[in-house]
Amino acid sequence: MEVAIVKYNAGNICSVINALKRLGIEPILTDEPDVLRRADRVLFPGQGEAGSTMTYLREHQLDRLIKDLKQPVLGICIGQQLMCRHSEESDTDCLGIFDVDVVKFRPHKHEDKVPHMGWNTLNNLKGDLFKGLQENDFVYFVHSFYVPVNPHTVATTDYILPFSAALQRDNFYATQFHPEKSGSIGEKIIKNFLDLTV
Repeated sequence: MEVAIVKYNAGNICSVINALKRLGIEPILTDEPDVLRRADRVLFPGQGEAGSTMTYLREHQLDRLIKDLKQPVLGICIGQQLMCRHSEESDTDCLGIFDVDVVKFRPHKHEDKVPHMGWNTLNNLKGDLFKGLQENDFVYFVHSFYVPVNPHTVATTDYILPFSAALQRDNFYATQFHPEKSGSIGEKIIKNFLDLTV
């Protein structure tokens, strides 16, 4: 299986590469359109800032390319947010794969810390990405912006308020949490993504 990771100006790619290697996959880190189109699976991970990242994607024509991919695509963290319509971060127009806007956490109580950082539970699991998982399994988050619950939501987490921990539409999947940093649960989610029937 050929697995490609979208190469762009995002951090935290190495942990995704290592997670795939633990599953016996040698991924290709690339921004080459033909390689991305040919891959059996594409991952769009990373940590970064929405505005500068979307500028980079547009300058390298990766914005249109990602939207046109036909194989399973998995966005992670900033990847999920950029697959949405618009982000409050830098007032950024994004890819629009998911017809929902990304908003900033606003603390309600003194103990509400932003960013949301650490382990939290998954709930309301739907679809093949979560095959074999249970309600309240723990995964790892680091984020200050979130995607509200919407018709594309396939998992939720509650921090300050319920939000979308994962999204799915057609061949596009996305997680706000970091499966590559989420131990055996995250590894199972990545394997489920690799095993999706097309």
